Amino acid sequence: MLMKKVMTKYTHLELNKEVAAPSGYYTPCKEVRLKYNGREVLYTLSQAVIESSCCGDGDFSSAQVPGYIVKWHAEKSKDGHPVSLVEPVTDASAREAICEIIKSTENVSQTEFW
Repeated sequence: MLMKKVMTKYTHLELNKEVAAPSGYYTPCKEVRLKYNGREVLYTLSQAVIESSCCGDGDFSSAQVPGYIVKWHAEKSKDGHPVSLVEPVTDASAREAICEIIKSTENVSQTEFW
């Protein structure tokens, strides 16, 4: 039985521009196209600032991994931002390896996968 691959759309955000979030804001700083196992993985780096929460304030950097790039800048959003088609990374060993690569090259406190 063939498994159908799940695809999702990733809307690229403007880099170095603050985005409002609950309890503060975050700033997308960098997008990376990482070559991995014959494919390209998209990950983004962001800096988050927590200004008001029950636990106090703080800031941290993180990586978000939308997935393997299927089609780069396939369309535009209503706001004019590029939208790429990605396939989420679902394999646990691939996630672990990608997380280790990001950790070894970037200064991030956490990595999240879609």
